[in-house]
Amino acid sequence: MTIRKLEVGPLMANCYIVGSPAGHEGLVIDPGGDVADIALELAKMKLKVRYIFLTHGHWDHTGGVRELVGITKAPVWIHALDEGGLDGPADGHFSDGQTFELGKLTVTVFHTPGHSPGGVSFHVPGAVFTGDTLFAGSIGRTDLAGGDARALIASVKKKIFTLGDDIEVHPGHGPSSTVGEERRTNPFFRK
Repeated sequence: MTIRKLEVGPLMANCYIVGSPAGHEGLVIDPGGDVADIALELAKMKLKVRYIFLTHGHWDHTGGVRELVGITKAPVWIHALDEGGLDGPADGHFSDGQTFELGKLTVTVFHTPGHSPGGVSFHVPGAVFTGDTLFAGSIGRTDLAGGDARALIASVKKKIFTLGDDIEVHPGHGPSSTVGEERRTNPFFRK
Protein backbone atom coordinates (compact mmCIF):
# COMPACT_ATOMS: atom_id res chain seq x y z
CA MET A 1 0.00 0.00 0.00
CA THR A 2 1.21 3.48 -0.89
CA ILE A 3 -0.05 6.69 0.73
CA ARG A 4 0.64 10.17 -0.67
CA LYS A 5 -0.46 13.39 1.03
CA LEU A 6 -1.03 16.66 -0.83
CA GLU A 7 -2.00 19.91 0.88
CA VAL A 8 -4.67 21.42 -1.36
CA GLY A 9 -6.89 24.48 -1.61
CA PRO A 10 -6.75 27.80 0.27
CA LEU A 11 -7.15 26.13 3.69
CA MET A 12 -4.41 23.57 2.97
CA ALA A 13 -6.64 20.55 3.49
CA ASN A 14 -4.93 17.18 3.31
CA CYS A 15 -5.86 15.17 0.23
CA TYR A 16 -4.67 11.57 0.30
CA ILE A 17 -4.01 9.17 -2.54
CA VAL A 18 -4.01 5.53 -1.47
CA GLY A 19 -2.57 3.00 -3.89
CA SER A 20 -3.38 -0.68 -3.70
CA PRO A 21 -0.45 -3.02 -3.04
CA ALA A 22 -1.58 -5.19 -5.96
CA GLY A 23 -2.41 -3.72 -9.33
CA HIS A 24 -2.75 -0.06 -10.14
CA GLU A 25 -5.99 0.87 -8.40
CA GLY A 26 -6.17 4.01 -6.34
CA LEU A 27 -8.44 5.90 -3.99
CA VAL A 28 -8.51 9.68 -3.58
CA ILE A 29 -9.67 11.04 -0.22
CA ASP A 30 -10.86 14.66 0.08
CA PRO A 31 -9.81 16.37 -3.17
CA GLY A 32 -10.42 19.89 -1.86
CA GLY A 33 -8.67 21.75 -4.67
CA ASP A 34 -5.48 21.95 -6.75
CA VAL A 35 -6.79 19.12 -8.93
CA ALA A 36 -3.95 19.50 -11.45
CA ASP A 37 -1.51 18.57 -8.68
CA ILE A 38 -3.63 15.57 -7.71
CA ALA A 39 -3.84 14.41 -11.33
CA LEU A 40 -0.09 14.78 -11.75
CA GLU A 41 0.56 12.67 -8.65
CA LEU A 42 -1.89 10.01 -9.89
CA ALA A 43 -0.02 9.89 -13.19
CA LYS A 44 3.34 9.56 -11.41
CA MET A 45 1.93 6.71 -9.32
CA LYS A 46 0.36 5.13 -12.44
CA LEU A 47 -2.95 4.70 -10.64
CA LYS A 48 -6.45 4.34 -12.01
CA VAL A 49 -8.82 5.95 -9.51
CA ARG A 50 -11.44 3.46 -8.41
CA TYR A 51 -13.16 5.75 -5.88
CA ILE A 52 -13.26 9.34 -4.64
CA PHE A 53 -14.08 9.26 -0.92
CA LEU A 54 -15.09 12.27 1.16
CA THR A 55 -14.65 12.37 4.93
CA HIS A 56 -17.30 15.09 5.17
CA GLY A 57 -19.05 17.74 3.12
CA HIS A 58 -17.18 20.95 3.95
CA TRP A 59 -16.00 22.91 0.91
CA ASP A 60 -12.30 22.77 1.75
CA HIS A 61 -12.47 18.97 1.37
CA THR A 62 -14.89 18.78 -1.57
CA GLY A 63 -13.91 21.76 -3.73
CA GLY A 64 -12.10 19.76 -6.41
CA VAL A 65 -14.52 16.83 -6.66
CA ARG A 66 -16.27 17.68 -9.93
CA GLU A 67 -13.02 18.56 -11.69
CA LEU A 68 -11.42 15.31 -10.52
CA VAL A 69 -14.47 13.32 -11.64
CA GLY A 70 -14.08 14.93 -15.05
CA ILE A 71 -10.53 13.58 -15.25
CA THR A 72 -10.93 10.17 -13.61
CA LYS A 73 -14.64 9.28 -14.13
CA ALA A 74 -14.47 7.72 -10.63
CA PRO A 75 -17.60 7.49 -8.45
CA VAL A 76 -17.94 9.87 -5.51
CA TRP A 77 -18.94 8.56 -2.08
CA ILE A 78 -20.02 10.57 0.97
CA HIS A 79 -22.29 10.02 3.98
CA ALA A 80 -25.88 11.00 3.11
CA LEU A 81 -26.03 13.47 6.02
CA ASP A 82 -23.24 15.53 4.40
CA GLU A 83 -24.26 15.28 0.75
CA GLY A 84 -25.56 18.86 0.84
CA GLY A 85 -21.95 20.01 0.81
CA LEU A 86 -21.46 18.64 -2.71
CA ASP A 87 -22.05 20.41 -5.98
CA GLY A 88 -24.39 17.73 -7.34
CA PRO A 89 -25.37 14.27 -6.17
CA ALA A 90 -22.96 11.62 -4.93
CA ASP A 91 -22.74 8.20 -6.57
CA GLY A 92 -22.94 6.40 -3.24
CA HIS A 93 -23.61 6.92 0.47
CA PHE A 94 -21.49 5.39 3.22
CA SER A 95 -22.86 3.34 6.08
CA ASP A 96 -21.03 2.55 9.31
CA GLY A 97 -18.90 -0.58 8.99
CA GLN A 98 -19.16 -0.70 5.19
CA THR A 99 -16.13 -2.16 3.42
CA PHE A 100 -14.63 -1.55 -0.01
CA GLU A 101 -12.04 -3.59 -1.89
CA LEU A 102 -9.18 -1.78 -3.58
CA GLY A 103 -7.10 -4.49 -5.20
CA LYS A 104 -6.12 -6.65 -2.23
CA LEU A 105 -6.67 -3.78 0.19
CA THR A 106 -9.82 -3.57 2.34
CA VAL A 107 -11.07 -0.11 3.33
CA THR A 108 -13.51 0.05 6.25
CA VAL A 109 -15.76 3.07 6.81
CA PHE A 110 -16.57 4.34 10.31
CA HIS A 111 -19.30 6.92 10.85
CA THR A 112 -17.57 9.48 13.10
CA PRO A 113 -20.00 12.41 13.50
CA GLY A 114 -19.26 15.49 15.55
CA HIS A 115 -17.40 17.89 13.26
CA SER A 116 -20.32 17.35 10.88
CA PRO A 117 -23.33 15.02 11.05
CA GLY A 118 -22.06 12.81 8.24
CA GLY A 119 -18.37 12.74 9.12
CA VAL A 120 -16.65 9.45 8.40
CA SER A 121 -13.18 7.97 8.86
CA PHE A 122 -11.51 5.33 6.68
CA HIS A 123 -9.48 2.47 8.13
CA VAL A 124 -6.94 0.51 6.11
CA PRO A 125 -4.36 -1.88 7.57
CA GLY A 126 -2.00 0.25 9.65
CA ALA A 127 -3.71 3.60 9.13
CA VAL A 128 -6.88 5.62 9.62
CA PHE A 129 -7.91 8.73 7.69
CA THR A 130 -9.86 10.90 10.13
CA GLY A 131 -10.81 14.00 8.14
CA ASP A 132 -11.58 16.81 10.58
CA THR A 133 -12.57 14.48 13.42
CA LEU A 134 -9.13 13.99 14.97
CA PHE A 135 -5.94 15.98 14.41
CA ALA A 136 -2.44 15.64 15.82
CA GLY A 137 -2.91 17.24 19.24
CA SER A 138 -6.45 18.47 18.64
CA ILE A 139 -9.93 17.71 17.35
CA GLY A 140 -12.18 19.24 14.71
CA ARG A 141 -14.22 22.30 15.50
CA THR A 142 -17.82 21.72 16.51
CA ASP A 143 -19.20 25.25 16.31
CA LEU A 144 -20.27 24.98 12.66
CA ALA A 145 -23.78 23.94 11.58
CA GLY A 146 -24.41 20.34 12.61
CA GLY A 147 -21.41 20.22 14.94
CA ASP A 148 -21.69 18.26 18.20
CA ALA A 149 -18.77 18.20 20.65
CA ARG A 150 -20.05 15.22 22.66
CA ALA A 151 -20.63 13.19 19.50
CA LEU A 152 -17.13 13.99 18.26
CA ILE A 153 -15.45 12.89 21.50
CA ALA A 154 -17.54 9.70 21.49
CA SER A 155 -16.64 9.04 17.84
CA VAL A 156 -12.93 9.22 18.56
CA LYS A 157 -13.12 7.09 21.71
CA LYS A 158 -15.40 4.38 20.27
CA LYS A 159 -14.20 4.17 16.67
CA ILE A 160 -10.62 5.45 16.40
CA PHE A 161 -9.02 4.79 19.80
CA THR A 162 -10.09 1.14 19.60
CA LEU A 163 -7.88 0.51 16.55
CA GLY A 164 -4.57 0.07 18.38
CA ASP A 165 -1.73 2.37 19.39
CA ASP A 166 0.48 1.79 16.33
CA ILE A 167 -2.17 2.82 13.80
CA GLU A 168 -1.13 5.94 11.88
CA VAL A 169 -3.63 8.82 12.07
CA HIS A 170 -3.86 10.82 8.83
CA PRO A 171 -6.01 13.91 9.55
CA GLY A 172 -7.74 16.41 7.29
CA HIS A 173 -5.25 19.17 8.16
CA GLY A 174 -1.74 19.23 9.58
CA PRO A 175 0.74 16.46 10.37
CA SER A 176 0.06 12.79 10.91
CA SER A 177 0.24 11.06 14.28
CA THR A 178 -0.61 7.69 15.80
CA VAL A 179 -3.57 6.47 17.82
CA GLY A 180 -1.31 5.84 20.82
CA GLU A 181 0.20 9.32 20.69
CA GLU A 182 -3.23 10.93 20.55
CA ARG A 183 -4.62 8.77 23.33
CA ARG A 184 -1.65 9.71 25.57
CA THR A 185 -1.10 13.39 24.74
CA ASN A 186 -4.13 14.92 23.01
CA PRO A 187 -5.47 17.47 25.54
CA PHE A 188 -9.08 16.69 24.60
CA PHE A 189 -8.73 13.10 25.85
CA ARG A 190 -6.25 13.21 28.75
CA LYS A 191 -7.88 12.54 32.10
